[in-house]
Amino acid sequence: MRSIECWKALALVFLTGAVAFRITEYPRTHQEITQTPRTHQEITQTAVLDAVVRTCRSLAEVEGRAFSLPPSPLTVARVIGACDAAASTKSFLKAIREIQTTNKRVDIRHKFDAEFHFDGEKFEAGRGLITDGLDAIKASNRRGNFVSAREKLGEITHSLQDFYSHSNWVELGNVKPNQNLMTAATQIGNIDLNRHTCQKCVGKDCTNNIREDIIQDQILTSGYFGLLSSSKPAGKCSHGGVFDQTRNTEPTGGINKDGPTAVHGHAHHAAARLATAATIELLDDLRGAAGNTDFLRMLGISKGSSRALCFVIDSTGSMGDDIAAVKSVTAALVDGRVGTPDEPSLYLLVLFSDPDFGPLMTTTDPNVFRAWLSNLTAAGGGDYPELALSGLQLALTGAPSGSEVFLFTDGIAKDLHLTDTVLALMERTKTVVNFMLTGPFQFSFRRRQEVSGQSQAGPTGQMSSAEAQLFTDLAHASGGQAIHVKKSQLSEAMALVTETSAASLVTLLQAVRSPGRDETFSFSVDESVGNLTAYITGRVLNFTLTSPSGVSQTMDSPYSSLATETVVGNFRTLRMIPSVGVWEIMLLSADSYSLKIVGRSGIDVLFDFVQFFQGASEGFDVVENRPAAGGSLTLLLTLTSDPGWLTPDPGSLTPDPGWLSSVRLVEAAGWGGVNGTLEALGGGDFLARFDSAPSGGFVVLVTGRAGGTGGPTTAFQRQLGGRFRASGVAITVRGRGYDGAPPSPQTSVGGGLEPGGTLSVPFRVESSGAGGHFTIQASNDRGFASAFPSLLPRDGTGSARGTGTLRAPPGTPSGTTVTLTLRARAPGGNDTNHLVLRFPVVTKVTDHSRPVCQVTSLRADCPSQCSQCYQCSQCSQCSQSTWEMTANLTDGDSLGLPLLSLQRGNGTLTSSRGPGGPGGAVTLVSYTASCCSPHLELVATDEVGNVGTCFSSRRTDGTPTAGTPTQGTPTAGGPTPETPTPGTPALLTPTAWTSSDTTTAGATATSGAAAAARRPRPYHLWQAAMMVWMTLAQR
Repeated sequence: MRSIECWKALALVFLTGAVAFRITEYPRTHQEITQTPRTHQEITQTAVLDAVVRTCRSLAEVEGRAFSLPPSPLTVARVIGACDAAASTKSFLKAIREIQTTNKRVDIRHKFDAEFHFDGEKFEAGRGLITDGLDAIKASNRRGNFVSAREKLGEITHSLQDFYSHSNWVELGNVKPNQNLMTAATQIGNIDLNRHTCQKCVGKDCTNNIREDIIQDQILTSGYFGLLSSSKPAGKCSHGGVFDQTRNTEPTGGINKDGPTAVHGHAHHAAARLATAATIELLDDLRGAAGNTDFLRMLGISKGSSRALCFVIDSTGSMGDDIAAVKSVTAALVDGRVGTPDEPSLYLLVLFSDPDFGPLMTTTDPNVFRAWLSNLTAAGGGDYPELALSGLQLALTGAPSGSEVFLFTDGIAKDLHLTDTVLALMERTKTVVNFMLTGPFQFSFRRRQEVSGQSQAGPTGQMSSAEAQLFTDLAHASGGQAIHVKKSQLSEAMALVTETSAASLVTLLQAVRSPGRDETFSFSVDESVGNLTAYITGRVLNFTLTSPSGVSQTMDSPYSSLATETVVGNFRTLRMIPSVGVWEIMLLSADSYSLKIVGRSGIDVLFDFVQFFQGASEGFDVVENRPAAGGSLTLLLTLTSDPGWLTPDPGSLTPDPGWLSSVRLVEAAGWGGVNGTLEALGGGDFLARFDSAPSGGFVVLVTGRAGGTGGPTTAFQRQLGGRFRASGVAITVRGRGYDGAPPSPQTSVGGGLEPGGTLSVPFRVESSGAGGHFTIQASNDRGFASAFPSLLPRDGTGSARGTGTLRAPPGTPSGTTVTLTLRARAPGGNDTNHLVLRFPVVTKVTDHSRPVCQVTSLRADCPSQCSQCYQCSQCSQCSQSTWEMTANLTDGDSLGLPLLSLQRGNGTLTSSRGPGGPGGAVTLVSYTASCCSPHLELVATDEVGNVGTCFSSRRTDGTPTAGTPTQGTPTAGGPTPETPTPGTPALLTPTAWTSSDTTTAGATATSGAAAAARRPRPYHLWQAAMMVWMTLAQR
C-alpha cells in the first residue's frame, strides 16, 4: 500500500484492529484458497463441515445405517446430502453464517482487547475466554438454547484461531494444536514475561526475528499491538503490519501470520492448518458434551424439517372449544409428520391468560407435545383483555429463527406496551406469526374502556374492528395472516393454515391492501415449485385466476379448472395445479385484504441487511436492527437449494452456476420501490446495493435463474421475509472498543450473567438533528429486574449515551438465555429503532476434571473371517457372533455421570452405579456388540460438560484389543496419533484409554519432534484419520 493510502487507512482508527487470517465477506473458490490467505470464515466453515460429516457418520453407525463419505471439497450441499438431511439445507447454512458473523465481529467490537486475540502475551486471559465460552455453550446446549450457543461459538473460535496466527507456536516447531487452550488450570506453555523475545528484522526480512534462545528454550510469546501507541515492553515482539504502531519500536518488525504477505507470512499456511485442526477439536469437545443429535441441532441439522411447530394459546375459560379443536387437529398433524421430511425439529407451547403467561415449554419429542396439549384445560380469565403479547414475546425469543408461530385467542391484548417489542423480535428473527381469532366475543363496555385507563358502565357487544386491527397489523408485518372464524370452524381453518409450517415452503408473492382496491397481481412459478397455494384473507367480492396458458377461473366458475377453492370465515384457500410461467390473480374488494402465494421448492434465498466497515478488518457486518434511512442500503443474499436441485452449492468452495437477476425493495402499500445493483461474490452469494430505501414499509422481491452444470435452468421469483422499514434512529451497544473508545469498566458489555449477578449494558443512540430527548424502553422475556433510563438528552451531534443494568435472580438455571429488547424513539416523532440482545446465564464452573474411563475386561467370540466383514449382510457368522467390553467410569468431583452415549458402535450399552473408590463415584459399564460392529467410542459427560471417552475394538483378526490406559503427562502440543492411510479411515483400530486431567498438562511446549517422542494425550484416532484423509483429499 502506498504511504498516503496507509495514512488514510490509519485515520480510520475507530474502525481498525489487529486481525488474524483477515476477514472475507464470502467463501472463496477452491482455486483461490490455494493462492490466497485462509480466513477466519474459511477456517470456521471447513471445521464445521468436517465435524458434521464425522458426526453423521458416527450417528449412522450407532443406528446401524450405511454411510457414504461425500466427495471433496466439502460443501454445505454435499454434507447435507451425505447426512440425508435435505430439509435442513437452509437452517444449516444459516447456522454457519451466524457462527461466522460473531467470529468476524470480534475484530469489530474487541479490537482494543488484547486477550481476544492473544496479543501482548495475554495467554491466561485469552484461554479464560475460551474455557468460559465452552462452559456457556455447553450450558446453553443442555437447555436447547442453540442460538446463544452459536453466538458464543463464533466468538471463541476467533480467539482460538488467533492464537496460531499471533503467537510463536508454529515457529517453535509445533505441528499439533495446543489442547490446553480448552482446559482450565493447565499450563499453556513456557511463558516468561521478563525475557526478551525478538530481535530487529533485517530490513524487511523478519523470518528469523524471534531470538534463538527463545526457540531453543521453547518459550511461548506473542506480539504486542498498538493502534494509538508505539510503546511496548523492552525486547518484546510486535504484532506487525501497517496498523501496528509498535512495529517501528525496537525490536522492529512483527511476528503475525495473518496472510502470506504478513511479516511472518512464510508460516501462514502452517498456522491456518493448526487453527483449523484446533477448531475441529473444540467442536469435538462440544459434540461429546451435547451428544450427536443435539450437536447437529446446534448447527441447524435435524432428522426432519428445520422448522418448529409453535403454538401460543389463550387458556381462559371461554377458549374451551378452541383448545379442543387445537388438540384434535394437532394430534393428526403431528402423527402425519413423524418420520417424514416435514417432522418439526422442535415443538413449542406457550399459554397466556391474565394475570399469568408462560412458561415457555419446548421439546423435541412429539409424544411429550401431545401430552401437554391433552392435559390442557381452559379456566379463569374474568377480565376480557389478556396478556397475548407477553405470551407471543416468549415464543419469539424461544423459537428458531425463521419459524412460524400460531396464536389462538378470542380476546384482545391487554399488554399493548409490548407492541414495539414484538415487532422488533419479528423483524430480528424473521418469524412469521399467524393469528387464529374466534368469535363472536361478548364483553362489557366498561372492561373495554379499562384498557385505556377509564371505567365506564355500558352495554355488551362484539370486538370492534379497531381492537382486532392490532393482531392484523402484526400478522401482516411478519408475513403472516389474521384469520377470523367461528369457534366451530377453527378445526377446518387450522388444517388449512398449518400446512404453511411444512418444510421447503417458499413465498412467491405476498401483498396487503388496506384499504382494499381492485387490483391484478402477477407471480412467476418455476419448475421446482409444488403444492402451489394462494391464501386470501378479508372480504373479497370476486377473484379471477389466470394461468400462463390464458385459462381463467373466477369465484363464480362452475368448474375448478385451475384451483380447488375452500372458504372458512374470512380465510380463502386456492389449491392450484402448478404450471410453469407467469400467473395473474385479480381481486375485487373495497375492504382490506391480504394475498399470499406459497409453494414447496428446493430453491430459496437467504438474506441479511449488512453494513460495511473499513480498516485492517475490512468487510461487512450484519445489521441486527432496522437499516439506516436517508442513505444507501446493502443486502447480502445467498441462493440456496437442497441436494435435489442443481442450483449453486451454498457455501461452496468451487464456482457454481445459477444467479440472481434482480432484487427490488417494493413498497408494502403498492408497487413502487427501489431497484438494487447486483454483484456476484461466488459460492451462491450476492450483494445488492440500493441508493436509498422506500420511505415506508417495504418487502424484498427477488428474481433469478437456477440450475446448472450443463443442465436446464429455471427462472424463479421469491419474496423474502415479512415487512421491513428503514429508520433514521441508530441504536448500538457500546462494548469494549466497539465505538472507537479504549475499554473501561464503565463501558463494557460482558459475555453473560451469573445467577444473582448484574450485567451493565451501555448503549448509544443517534439521529439527525440536535436537542430534545430520545425515549427509551427496555423489556426482557424472563422478567429479570432491569433499570434503564426512560429519557436521554440528545446532544449537539445528534447522539446520546446511556447505561442500563440487567440482573439475573439467584437460582436461575445455568444455560438460561435472557433476551433483552431496547427500543429508542426520536424526539418529537414516531421514528423508532430497536436492538435485540441475548445473554446466557451461566453458573461459574470450577470443576474441569474429565471423567476417567478404565477398561476392565474384553471378550470376543469373533471368527477370523470377520477381519473382512464390515457389513452384516456380507458375513452371517460375524452377525451371529459377539464381543464384549466392561469398564469403570469415575469422576472425582461428581456424584454420578448423568450422560452416557455411543458416538461409535452399534451395540447394547448398560450401566449401573458401583461402589465408590479413590477416584470418586464409579459407574459400571457393559457393552455388547455384533462382530460386524468392530469399534466402540463411548462418551461420558458430567454435570458441567466435562467429557471423557472410552475407545475399544475387536482387532481385524477377530480378537478384541484395548491399549494400556494412558497415565503419563500429556504434552501441550496435543496428541500424536498414528499416521493413517488416506482413504481408509474405517480400518483404524483405536485403543481404550483413560482421560485424566489431574496431572499438569504441557509443562513444556515441545517441538514437533519432541512431542512425537512422548506419550500422546488420549485422542480420537479415527477422528484424526478422518481429518487427515479429508485434508489430503482436498489437495
